[in-house]
Amino acid sequence: MRALTVETGRPDSLAMTEVPDPVAGPGELLVEGLAVGVCATDREIIAAEYGEAPPGEHRLVIGHESLGRVVSAPDDSDFASGDHVVGVVRRPDPEPCGACARGLFDMCRNGRYTERGIKGVDGFASQRWTVPTEYAVKVPEGLGELAVLVEPASVLAKAWDQIDAVGNRSWFAPKTVLVTGAGPIGLLGALMGVQRGLEVHVLDQVTEGVKPQLVADLGAVYHHRGMSAVADHVEPDIVIEATGAPSVVGESMTITGPYGVVCVTGVSTPGSTMRVDMGAINREIVLDNDVVIGSVNANLDHYAVAARVLADADPDWVSRLISRRVPIDDYPEAFQERADDVKVVLTLQ
Repeated sequence: MRALTVETGRPDSLAMTEVPDPVAGPGELLVEGLAVGVCATDREIIAAEYGEAPPGEHRLVIGHESLGRVVSAPDDSDFASGDHVVGVVRRPDPEPCGACARGLFDMCRNGRYTERGIKGVDGFASQRWTVPTEYAVKVPEGLGELAVLVEPASVLAKAWDQIDAVGNRSWFAPKTVLVTGAGPIGLLGALMGVQRGLEVHVLDQVTEGVKPQLVADLGAVYHHRGMSAVADHVEPDIVIEATGAPSVVGESMTITGPYGVVCVTGVSTPGSTMRVDMGAINREIVLDNDVVIGSVNANLDHYAVAARVLADADPDWVSRLISRRVPIDDYPEAFQERADDVKVVLTLQ
């Protein structure tokens, strides 16, 4: 069968490769791959900035935002042929830390976890793949190809879970949230804020096109003039930072109201430097009981929440998050960034 692979450590080695058909072992599903989403992590792996092949291999099958159809399932499982599923990305380490041993592998303490298509385990950008039943999530068939958004949505489901956990250390009744970045992570975070009944604001650089329109159609407020201009209109209780831009990360820590929570989901490029008034940030955090947290990846509960969030959303709005659908034969186009992209999806069949 065909799969998209890279030679880890060698830049621009992405290739269509013939690999053996997978065979499902005991307790595993055999899945026909339908689609994978493309994100910045994939491009970093292609550029050899990140990525780790399975032990003893030099190639890694990429793709971690999955969608597939079950071909065969164990008789004693909750899955059946024809079910639509996504695969969980992160897996616990062989000698689980306390978090991994309790199913909280998204919070692994020792770093020996693996991740499908990223770190030590082949991903989902292949025409067929296998997955243990305990790391497969059944998604509503009615979602169709939109279920490929479950993995990125799970990242936001976790972020909101963490925000709730931090806020609930005391009385917590947030009314407003600012999301920085109108990419897929930011827009999915904004969707969840709207579903929670919050007043949602989104900050991005673009002034026209699909992103401002998606925000408006969500019933949220779009900003593009920078953080100081946002501060003239709103003092958010929550900030979800989804750009990774160092200046935005720094400014987001100073804009919240008292008892504010800033959840950072964007990842900055190493070596980025900037001048910052740490004294002002310190006073803001300490005197207002603010909290800044980082959040990455997701566990099984977050995947289940993500599937429900997408199922409850307006399907026309969600479908517009997918700005391009690229057939597998044209795979190089899927990894070329375009200014008007939100989410690019690679179709596998």
